[in-house]
Amino acid sequence: MSRKKRKTLRGTVQKVIQPVLSGEPEKAEIRVEEADELYREIRIENVMTEESGQKVSLKKGANVDIVIEADSDATTKKPD
Repeated sequence: MSRKKRKTLRGTVQKVIQPVLSGEPEKAEIRVEEADELYREIRIENVMTEESGQKVSLKKGANVDIVIEADSDATTKKPD
């Protein structure tokens, strides 16, 4: 089994966006400081799960970690 390679980025919830249509999910807009200027904001469905299984949502201003993970066979070594 190959080991996962991982990078963690820091982000901040800039706003919580209410759905326009009923039945659509609420979204959280997260600013990723380490991203290129044009790609700093991402929007995700604002639903997370606690260890107990309870559904929770992010608040505006919350600091978050964004984890990028890939299998070892999906990566290449960088030259020194």
